[in-house]
Formats: sequence, structure tokens, C-alpha cells
Amino acid sequence: MIQVRVFDYEHEKDLEKDMNHFLSKMDDKKIVDIKYHVAAMSEEVEDQIYCFSAMVVYRK
Repeated sequence: MIQVRVFDYEHEKDLEKDMNHFLSKMDDKKIVDIKYHVAAMSEEVEDQIYCFSAMVVYRK
């Protein structure tokens, strides 16, 4: 069975930490793909909000 796990953080280090923790518990052979995305939004010129997200596709 194919499963997904989605991670979403405002800081890339938080995403990295959580993904590394999740992946450390998995058998490498079960990982199918990893997708990564960054979005930047700005309501004002000086205030940018970042969204770092990733999706791990794996076999259960």
C-alpha cells in the first residue's frame, strides 16, 4: 500500500529536523519519492512569510 506523509514548516531547519526524524525510522527500500516545495508570500515589502513543505511517498 502506498502512503504519504506531508511536512509543512515556516523554517527550513524545522522541516529538516522533522523529516530526518521520520526518515530515520524507515527502511530506505520503502521510500518511493520525496517532493519539496518553497513558497514565499508578502503582505508588505518588509514582511515575507516562507512556507517550506515536503511530501514523502512510501510503501507501508
